[in-house]
Amino acid sequence: MYWEVFALAGILLFLLNYTGKISANRFVADNEVYFRKLKESDWDFYVKAKYGDTQNPDFLFNKRIKNGLITIFVVLCFMISNLSYITILFSVLAGYLVFKMDYSNIKKYYKRHLNEIDAMLPHYLKSLEILIQHYTVPVALGKSIDDAPGIFREGLQELINQINEGDDTIQPYMQFAKTYPVRDSMRMMRLLYRLSLGRQEHKQEQLLTFSRTISNLQQKARELKYKQRLEKMEGKTMKMLITTGLGVMVLLIFAVLMLMNM
Repeated sequence: MYWEVFALAGILLFLLNYTGKISANRFVADNEVYFRKLKESDWDFYVKAKYGDTQNPDFLFNKRIKNGLITIFVVLCFMISNLSYITILFSVLAGYLVFKMDYSNIKKYYKRHLNEIDAMLPHYLKSLEILIQHYTVPVALGKSIDDAPGIFREGLQELINQINEGDDTIQPYMQFAKTYPVRDSMRMMRLLYRLSLGRQEHKQEQLLTFSRTISNLQQKARELKYKQRLEKMEGKTMKMLITTGLGVMVLLIFAVLMLMNM
């Protein structure tokens, strides 16, 4: 009876979806305003960090919502013979965990590639320095966008659009830093904004300051990368020593026991 009910519910769901009577995609789209409240503030950044501009964060978020709703439905079908407030709560919890799973996985990816991703912004600004020697900061940003890392292109275009619309405050630069919260992003964008305000006669001096600061940030990122690599190697060495030591102790105990039995 249990499996028959589940199979019947599955077939009914398939037929309704196939005939267009119900659609998970349409349901998510119709209630997008409410589902957006579940969206993590750093979800877009993590998606861009992993996929660049090849994936749409909103599309992947809607997919997470759909997977969570399907999980709730499946769990309810499994427990339909014993339906209660507890089983409904359990199904919702299971759906929420499935919904959060993709976020946890993509966040783990960011943490594994933390240094690599954090190093992208100072590396990009270092290359931007050459263009700033010949153009103003807004023009240099526009000319650099095609060669910028994919993760930053959408944010750079938004930054350029806001500047072209007449916003000469620091706000567009800070918005970029909030959208891409890599290490020292606020500091770097403040430096870039100050450079955009500088007068032409002092431009070379300001560029030197900007260049030295960015170089120091790059060096700090490299040092942190080497430090973490060294700590990882030390951790592996320690595990190997502990494993070897335990193995030797087991062999010694076994040898002693053998001698005692002789």
